[in-house]
Amino acid sequence: MLGLATAVVLTSGCKGQPQQTETVAATTERVERVEATVLKETEIARQLELSTTLNAYETLNVAPSLTGLIEHIYVEEGAKVKKGDMLVRMDQNQYTTTQLAFANLETEMQRSKALYESGALSQQTYDQVCLNYEQTKKSLNFLETNTFVKAPFAGVIASKNYEDGELYGGQPILTLIDIAKLKAILSVPETYFPMIKEGMTLTLTSDIYPNKTFDAKVETVFPTVDANTHTFQVRIVLNNSDNLLRPGMFVRTSMAIGKSTALVVPYQGVLKLLGSNERYIYIERNGVAKRIFVELGERYDDRIEIISEELVPGDRMITTGQARLVDGVKLNIVNVVE
Repeated sequence: MLGLATAVVLTSGCKGQPQQTETVAATTERVERVEATVLKETEIARQLELSTTLNAYETLNVAPSLTGLIEHIYVEEGAKVKKGDMLVRMDQNQYTTTQLAFANLETEMQRSKALYESGALSQQTYDQVCLNYEQTKKSLNFLETNTFVKAPFAGVIASKNYEDGELYGGQPILTLIDIAKLKAILSVPETYFPMIKEGMTLTLTSDIYPNKTFDAKVETVFPTVDANTHTFQVRIVLNNSDNLLRPGMFVRTSMAIGKSTALVVPYQGVLKLLGSNERYIYIERNGVAKRIFVELGERYDDRIEIISEELVPGDRMITTGQARLVDGVKLNIVNVVE
């Protein structure tokens, strides 16, 4: 009987020890050692950053309003031309015929004027001679412009579609572009409509010239907003007298649109929710961690703007140890950056 009793006591003692350990673990609360930063409103310069593609400021398809033989093309692709330079000479037969007719009408006009002033020519006959003279003069000007085609502005020949002696049939003979000045269209979110004004300046960057910026300005703010995309268009222009940029190049633009206050925090303090693009931070509330989802604004080197209606200046954001946190865990803040 004594041996049996001893065995029972020993068995009870072996089972009791783990139960005591589990009770102690269950009553021990988790406390995380962290560091924090006090949230403060900071004045920041707002920048609107968009990308676009450059276009020539002016483009002219050299397409005379006359069909017929192309006598001579004076330029090749890539040629630089000045305003007034000859580009194309079309068949001159119609122009020459009209030029002779106009010369005869000039002589007749002078004779008719003398007869009319002397009373030997009726008003009706004189008016008819004047009408013929003016109509022929207009026809001659039209034919001269379309027979001897000149550059209306300085630029570069972008394409050539015919050779001397070919029959012109509608496709532009040449394409002339102005690359000394370039333009581009920006599609801007409608929330910025009150902020964008004509004449505002902006900077452009290109991957081709990584260490260089180009100055541009807003030329036109289009008056309507696209109902599908909720954007409006802005045309910008820039001087390209050094010819570094070309139509078709991809560029990024940055425009200052004023200053405002915002919460700017260390970038490493913002966490990303696994499997999504949602971002969040932890702040200290009543001694415990509270998760706050935020939207990201503009980035400034190692700091970034965060946006949330749940945050107020003075909140303490966890910036070290935040990856170990869960909602409601107690915090031991060992260092606070004011």
